[in-house]
Amino acid sequence: MKKNMIIFGVVLLLLFVALGFVANYQNKQQAEGNPFGKETLNQATIDQLDDPLYENQILPDELETKINNNEAVTVYFYSPTCVHCQNTTPIVVPMTKDLGIDMKKLNLLEFEEAWGGFGIEGTPTIVHYEGGEEVARISGEQPKANFEEFFEANVLTDES
Repeated sequence: MKKNMIIFGVVLLLLFVALGFVANYQNKQQAEGNPFGKETLNQATIDQLDDPLYENQILPDELETKINNNEAVTVYFYSPTCVHCQNTTPIVVPMTKDLGIDMKKLNLLEFEEAWGGFGIEGTPTIVHYEGGEEVARISGEQPKANFEEFFEANVLTDES
């Protein structure tokens, strides 16, 4: 009886190890060629890889370069696990496309250092930079009209 329990335990352990290996392998396969330049991604990010609402990603280093080069850039800081971001993204992404705004997206779940690096206190946050400095910011889940006002007042006047 004791021998059977040991065999059962070993088989069960091997199954868990195999399951962990398969899950890790699938994560790496799905993460290949991703816009984040990372070998492994959080599952919430993987789930959004094919979603057109999350295209036009920017990496923290690329954003830093744009800011240092005094380029005008508008960035949507979000997390795939943030409920407020999940509600806001379907509003602001089509809006910016309709307005002709090239809004970049920065995934804070994958780049946690960007929270402090760009002074982000919560998600979602949209920041407009120009001349090497932040010139406007809107944070949190908002009514659609607030985002329209933000883009019209701070971004469209700069891109026209």
